[in-house]
Amino acid sequence: MLDFTQKDFQGSGRVPSLGSRGMAATSHPLATLTAVDMLRAGGNAVDAAIAACAVQCVVEPHMTAIGGDCFVLYAPKGGKIIALNGSGHAPAKATVEWFQKQGITAIDSRSAHAATVPGCIGAWARLAADHGKKSLAEILAPAIRAASDGYTVQPRVAADWKADGERLRHDDSSVRTFLPSGQSPRAGAVHRQPALAATLRAVAERGRDAFYTGKIAEDMVKHLNQFGGLHTVEDFEAYEPEYVEPVKSAYRGYEVFECPPNGQGIIVLMILNILSGFDLKSLDPLGTERFHLQMEASRIAYRDRNDLVADPRKAKVPVEQMLSKAYADEMRAHIKRDRAMTELPRSPFPTHNDTVYLSVVDGEGNAISFINSIFDGFGCGLTAPGSGVLLQSRGSGFVVDPKHRNCIGPRKRPLHTIIPGMVQKDGKTVMPFGVMGGQYQPVGQAHFLTNVVDHGMNVQQALDLPRAFYWDGQANLEHGVPEATAQGLAKLGHKVARVDKPYGGGQAVWMDDDGVLVGGSDPRKDGCALGY
Repeated sequence: MLDFTQKDFQGSGRVPSLGSRGMAATSHPLATLTAVDMLRAGGNAVDAAIAACAVQCVVEPHMTAIGGDCFVLYAPKGGKIIALNGSGHAPAKATVEWFQKQGITAIDSRSAHAATVPGCIGAWARLAADHGKKSLAEILAPAIRAASDGYTVQPRVAADWKADGERLRHDDSSVRTFLPSGQSPRAGAVHRQPALAATLRAVAERGRDAFYTGKIAEDMVKHLNQFGGLHTVEDFEAYEPEYVEPVKSAYRGYEVFECPPNGQGIIVLMILNILSGFDLKSLDPLGTERFHLQMEASRIAYRDRNDLVADPRKAKVPVEQMLSKAYADEMRAHIKRDRAMTELPRSPFPTHNDTVYLSVVDGEGNAISFINSIFDGFGCGLTAPGSGVLLQSRGSGFVVDPKHRNCIGPRKRPLHTIIPGMVQKDGKTVMPFGVMGGQYQPVGQAHFLTNVVDHGMNVQQALDLPRAFYWDGQANLEHGVPEATAQGLAKLGHKVARVDKPYGGGQAVWMDDDGVLVGGSDPRKDGCALGY
């Protein structure tokens, strides 16, 4: 058993939250409170997770909305892990030929073409009906109150709102909704979304059909069409979430589960497979060699992500080969401990050239790993005026190239960055976990898991530890990474830079053998973990 309670009580930082009857960890205090209230009122982990996420769709509008998507891993006590893909598809008229004729070579993240059909409402309704205890009306009540009566803007939310708010200015409806008096709300201000409250009430009363048919769907389609979108009401009516088989891989005696493509969870497993051949436990968790090995493994895995991850209903994704130990061994052999790769190894595969995460465990031992996203800050920046639905920019993940697996196409789902994670040991669920943060998420999950498994950190310590991310040709370091580590990475040949904005925001709940639940919540966000 790992010690997940150690803490220097004279040092700074958060203490893990402990409980035995229920635990929730989210990036917003009101969402965490909502989840705990739902558990205490007799709801299970599914009810609590949906309720908390719905609240986040109101109080963290730059991160998520009901105009976005979700992915879920649910581990019922003693049962098989269930994966639900709640990602939406492109319009039926979205053919690559149409985009080529318009001279569009890439999907602008602020265009209507970036807005795929929202998947989360359909996924929530399916999940609640199949695995929840409470009605959709009970589950959505806290979010409706927050949207109608107003909520207090938290400090990190206010900072991100100010940074991302410019994405809203091309749509008068978005400006009216999210930039009152022409500016983003300050921390401590009360913000209301009455149109969104009415939409949530309709969903609470009539379920998923209230969203995907009738006036609400017509409002979203009309607004998207005004900005050049190809969407039709039939595209919304046709949407259904999909139960899928999780992908998994072993790491140091644990089994790590992820949702399969079109999500990028498989990339976490590929990174772990490569790192499994190194003795990370012997390395300084903040040292040069630890970050170097992590970066080199992620460079290889992200190369494969960009080439291979797509909607498996529309393209062949070689999942088995990507997760094979032989492939991990082959790729690991290219990593040198004394220098950075100047070129990535040749791929053996044929090529075809802002988010919220939460974890909940209930008193029965059911665990859920839940993530909801609109991709960019405030998605594509378009808000349907009658329904108050802010629409995602997930379609910008498509490629406008008919030879590429991830090419845009009719009713196709794009490559998705959002990934919930789940860990088991000896067939028993021990931790729902996740690290939000767009492109960073696979590295964030691998970093968090190796902190826990290799370095013996508790979930809070593992989330607190400074992060690094190799992206766009350079090793980007948070301020907490020691300067000696930065200099060491530079000597190995990495181009090193410091970043002002922190990477990601994670949540996790460890399920101890003795029945104790240990919750951790990322200090990079406003949220917290609460148990009882």
